[in-house]
Amino acid sequence: MSAHDMQEVRRHMDRLAADGIDVVRVTYPDLIGTDRARDVLVEELPRAMEHGLAFCRAVYHTSPQGDVVPVSGGLDAGLPDIAVRPDLGTLTALPWEPGVASCLAEVVDPATGAPAPESPRDLLRRVLDRCAERGLRPVVGPELEYYLCDAAPDGGWRRYARDPGVVYTAGLRADPDNHLLRTLRQVRDLDIGVISGNHEFDASQFEINLTHSDALSAADRAFRFKAAVKELARREGRLATFMAKPFNDAGGSGFHLHLSCADAEGRNVFDDPAGAYGLAATARHAVAGVLAHAPALAALLNPTVNSYKRFGPDTLAPWLIDWGMDNRSAMVRIPPERGSGARMELRLGDASANPYLAIAGTVAAALLGVLAGEEPGPPLEGYGYDTARSAPLPATLSAALDALEADTALAELLGKDFTTSFLSYKRDEAARFRRFVTDWEFTEYAYHL
Repeated sequence: MSAHDMQEVRRHMDRLAADGIDVVRVTYPDLIGTDRARDVLVEELPRAMEHGLAFCRAVYHTSPQGDVVPVSGGLDAGLPDIAVRPDLGTLTALPWEPGVASCLAEVVDPATGAPAPESPRDLLRRVLDRCAERGLRPVVGPELEYYLCDAAPDGGWRRYARDPGVVYTAGLRADPDNHLLRTLRQVRDLDIGVISGNHEFDASQFEINLTHSDALSAADRAFRFKAAVKELARREGRLATFMAKPFNDAGGSGFHLHLSCADAEGRNVFDDPAGAYGLAATARHAVAGVLAHAPALAALLNPTVNSYKRFGPDTLAPWLIDWGMDNRSAMVRIPPERGSGARMELRLGDASANPYLAIAGTVAAALLGVLAGEEPGPPLEGYGYDTARSAPLPATLSAALDALEADTALAELLGKDFTTSFLSYKRDEAARFRRFVTDWEFTEYAYHL
């Protein structure tokens, strides 16, 4: 580490000490978007910056149940290290944890100094570099929904509140313990661009809105938002889940992405009053790219076995490949704003998606559309969900993974090493589910067969 770099580290350390902070939580996303972290004493920051914090690379290959999936570069390589270095430019105090600040991290191969092949943050950077070659700077606004649960007497989890018909409300009628207000204020103080919040469609379902920004910042903020909401719920003895569809009798939770692109001067290149639908050719080509690569995108934006239970007629979760003008039954919606607000809204994703992979995949598909220069075809008119008009998305995780492998253009843009690792990891998940005997099967068959 150079003398200048050491001086910068010391400057950060002095500021942290002045703010009464003696611990830095260094965090980074794994392959599924879960935050992995280590708490570092402030006086040890120079060592962490110079040498990195050693983690096993197989953290990227570890399932939610704690099994290490045999992905290349992990078990077969003897479980080597990755080096995790604090990104001190992302330091922010944790409002709910006195004396603790949090920062994101850079993850590299300690032998080469190159980014770790599975690093979601670096995958997004590579895609954005390709956009920059075309003079495009993607701008993203993330929208995330989640459910809040209370501990149940039997040791499981049940919905925090059960009142129906409270979509787009705020206050005690849908939120008897003021969860939303507390959470909204805490994540506001995390300085991640929080705007507002409300109760969503189903009982115990909430949405907190984040502002738009450049794509990497948007992914960073969505990642930190999800981690913060889960942490705040646990502090109250509750569970906040971004699972796609946690309850049979309720709808799913979405992860909608609003995407536009700016040029070098910051102008929105999706807007053109003289263009078809008031959209520039760049915007129309981007929409066409997202539609063309939608089956493969499903693997990244709907990345779990559970994801595909969110889809279906009358769910407002898109299961057909279509687009429309201000039409919420379409997979790609064009909101009515034009000028600086011209954009597309991709409604495909669910809340379980890794923000970095969801945004990287969406931006990559849009870029491929711009490069191909094709038009998207006529927009959906009226209520959608008609298979005579639009092709369906993959109906299972396995089918989506097959679509990603077959989409060589998208897989190449995302990178062979990443795509191979992701496919191996997720196919193991699908295989484990196929072997697992569910409660539904026991109830359906055990008493009668």
